[in-house]
Amino acid sequence: MPLPVVECKAEVRAVRRLAPEILEVDLSMLEPTEFPFEAGQWVSVPLGPKTVRAYTIASTPANHRQITLCADVTPGGIGSRWFRALAPGQVVEFKGPTGGFVFTRADPRRPLFVAEEIGIVPIHSILWDLYQTGFGRPVTLIYWGREPSWLAYDGEFRLLARRYPPFEYLPVVREAVGGWQGEKGEAPDLVERTVGSVAGLIAYVSGGGQMINKVRQVLMAKGMERKAVKWEKFW
Repeated sequence: MPLPVVECKAEVRAVRRLAPEILEVDLSMLEPTEFPFEAGQWVSVPLGPKTVRAYTIASTPANHRQITLCADVTPGGIGSRWFRALAPGQVVEFKGPTGGFVFTRADPRRPLFVAEEIGIVPIHSILWDLYQTGFGRPVTLIYWGREPSWLAYDGEFRLLARRYPPFEYLPVVREAVGGWQGEKGEAPDLVERTVGSVAGLIAYVSGGGQMINKVRQVLMAKGMERKAVKWEKFW
């Protein structure tokens, strides 16, 4: 049964810069004091009478008293300005949880996750939730960024791959700067090169609509059913 959407108040505890234009904010729940959600979901923040912005939860459901939101503030619009201005001690209001881009543990298929820059946020929550509660199967993540500094959670995923060898982490960048030694190119191309048989596979793809469509086309050309590709569009 879906969790109910509730109106919430929370206090900003910390703000961190993960990449040039990617910020992470820790919120401590005030009303209600606990906020149950599923990994991969998001909250909506009212910024005016007819203006609402959605922010995905980067943390896992293990702690109901605090959540972490993550956003790319590059666009510079009203949502970006609001997120940039957040500071410890500030009280914010939001509604949630919302969203169906969640991992179904009862599904026996092996998951392939594909993320584009800020599209990594729901997958970050899902993967660390799986690590905390038990993966139970091999998992692959393909994580794309325009250049290495835009892979906001790169260090965390490298650590996760060392802790849990059946987790395969494949970061890829368009511009290999700063001594980058990994894959270079686009996410759909890496999916094409690294995914062999799609038998017993389910895909979770998150990022821009163009990337999502291209990855879906690649997987369907390999024989995957369209409904076996779950997606979360950020732009």
